[in-house]
Amino acid sequence: MISKPKKRKMNPMLLNVLLISGGVHAVALFILGSITVYKYIIPDEAQFEEPAVVEQVEPPKEVKVEIKQQAAPQNQPLNKLRMKQVGNISVANIDVDLPSMEESFTVSAGLGSLGGGSLLGGTRGSIGIGMSDVSIFGLKTRAERILFAIDASKTMLTDAKGGLNSYRVIKDEISTMVSNLSTGTLFNVVFFNDGKLKFFKPRPVPAGDEVTQELITWIAPINADFNKLGLPGAKSQKLTTFPEDNLIQDQIPRHQWHSGNENAYLAQVFLEQSIDAIFIITGRHTGFQSIRRSPTQRENEEWARHTSKAGYQKALAKYKEERPQAVKKAQEALAKENAERKKKGLPPRILDGGDIVGHMKIRMENRHPGRQPVYHIDGDKIRRYFRELTKVLYDDQGSTPPSINVVLFLAGDEKFSKDKEDALKDYTRFFDGKYRIIRGLNEIKSAASASATTNK
Repeated sequence: MISKPKKRKMNPMLLNVLLISGGVHAVALFILGSITVYKYIIPDEAQFEEPAVVEQVEPPKEVKVEIKQQAAPQNQPLNKLRMKQVGNISVANIDVDLPSMEESFTVSAGLGSLGGGSLLGGTRGSIGIGMSDVSIFGLKTRAERILFAIDASKTMLTDAKGGLNSYRVIKDEISTMVSNLSTGTLFNVVFFNDGKLKFFKPRPVPAGDEVTQELITWIAPINADFNKLGLPGAKSQKLTTFPEDNLIQDQIPRHQWHSGNENAYLAQVFLEQSIDAIFIITGRHTGFQSIRRSPTQRENEEWARHTSKAGYQKALAKYKEERPQAVKKAQEALAKENAERKKKGLPPRILDGGDIVGHMKIRMENRHPGRQPVYHIDGDKIRRYFRELTKVLYDDQGSTPPSINVVLFLAGDEKFSKDKEDALKDYTRFFDGKYRIIRGLNEIKSAASASATTNK
């Protein structure tokens, strides 16, 4: 018979250990839970920082400014002020090499080019603020820097051309045109005679009422009185470009009294003014056709052999013997003519230089046996020179060479051959300009066009 196993009793000591261990764990869990709840669940009290102290600054004291209305300048009435609308402005090749603030300056526009084209072609970085329409005896253009050049020689003052009255018309035309220029336009005026020049200003100046009045005062006495003809104080101007070139610096200035040489010399003087358009009013101009040079040693030797011949020397001696008598007759004839003119209220007759015997048509039995020939500089050489000159002065500077325009003032019956006119045409065309031939007092009066040219 199988007996039931006996039920085993738990050890009392082990039970106590288990109970104590469970109690300790329960207490530990309670403490850790409380810490966790306190730290992560219950938020800290908000902490507030004390605001920074703000320094009190007193406001500045009240300042009262009295603004006085400026009076309008007396020399420029308000009715002279004009506004000009500017549109479609284009800027090209801006030259930022500005002069010092002590000088007057403008952003300038070029006019014309050696390659042909219109007088209005080309630009020198202009924005058009100082552009003006210009018209001198019917020759028109538009420019920002203008030079007016007037021949002051006696060639302009002969009876057949209207004498001093015609010259007054020319001066009035220039003064009127200057008065009608836009305020921003720069201009200058120069008179010339046999390579001597007299400038209104050393460099171009801005147009305006005050400077116009100054010009009128300055220009008034020039060739206004028979007893005070010419250009007191005029002098030759030193050329600054290509000083080593003997074409202009040596050959041409030696013969500045010769019209062709004067034309070439003046062209360089004017180009060195840094200008857009040039207007020349003169009584003689044949372009590059007749530019004189000094003879070579061989040419001088050949001429010396010719003049040493007996026949030449004999004829020269007879001419020199008769010449003083012919000059005396010519002077007496001129004095008699001037006395008759005075009775009629006319000024004395003005001779345009040259030989008084020829002007007074005194016949001589023994004529001069001949003077040394005039030797000329080749026209192509002159053109090459001026192409290089304008390249250095304008093209290499990002500018356009100026136009040169010529008004040729002749007597009513004065001969001017087709060859000479063709030479003048070639000259103005070379400088992208134009020319006009005007004859006598009546024609020059009717040709005046400056008064009808306005810039508003």
